[in-house]
Amino acid sequence: MALLDILHFPDKRLRRQARPVEEVNEDIRQLVRDMFETMYDAPGIGLAAIQVNVPQRVIVVDVSEDKSRPLVLINPEITNLGGVESMDEGCLSVPGVFEKVERADRITVKALNSQGVEFATDADGLLAVCIQHEIDHLDGKLFIDYLSELKRHRIRKKLSKRARAEVQSGSGSRRVI
Repeated sequence: MALLDILHFPDKRLRRQARPVEEVNEDIRQLVRDMFETMYDAPGIGLAAIQVNVPQRVIVVDVSEDKSRPLVLINPEITNLGGVESMDEGCLSVPGVFEKVERADRITVKALNSQGVEFATDADGLLAVCIQHEIDHLDGKLFIDYLSELKRHRIRKKLSKRARAEVQSGSGSRRVI
């Protein structure tokens, strides 16, 4: 397995639309394993392939405290939304930033698993929010897009300043630690 570099806002590659996976093969399964390793190392609870510069519709999620409930969603599609939840969100591609975002509290999502088998699952609370957040990534959308223009500008300025400081100090790792 390998740790992958996580793209950081305002990297324009985060705005790309991910394309559907044509075939779930060993390359996709290796990508999934690498994404889980990267997500757990970061540490995070969700990661979309677009965040590691792979423009395919693949996400991995694990909202458990002990890394015991890994969930793979290939070509995910939300088929039902319900309720409203306002929750602080953060993102491995927008490190150090947490803001309240309003999303559906309950969802049904259909997808392929890592064996290419279609399934559907219901999710609520944190899992529902995380899946919506990661699917947004596949569509080129970031959680900060739900914020005001002023807040987005401040975040962009803060992260640009941090990136310049990392380059100057020689610690410009693209991985969130």
